[in-house]
Amino acid sequence: MSVLTNAIADGDILRTVATPDEAGQSLLSQAMEKMKLSGRGYHRVLRVARTLADLDGADIVRRPHIAEALSYRRMPLAKM
Repeated sequence: MSVLTNAIADGDILRTVATPDEAGQSLLSQAMEKMKLSGRGYHRVLRVARTLADLDGADIVRRPHIAEALSYRRMPLAKM
């Protein structure tokens, strides 16, 4: 089976095509801790970041792609 979209890329393929640069990985690691991202959430951010990199014409996922992907995550509403 060939992968045609980032949405269906599994973990191994995703690691190959969406490994972020050092600055992007650092941001993603910080976000995992602060935003309490699960493994699934981590992979979803990588998929979106890879798509953003594709739209940008970039060969690799960079920090700005990770930052934009993280900006699309829903944040829980603070208790009032």
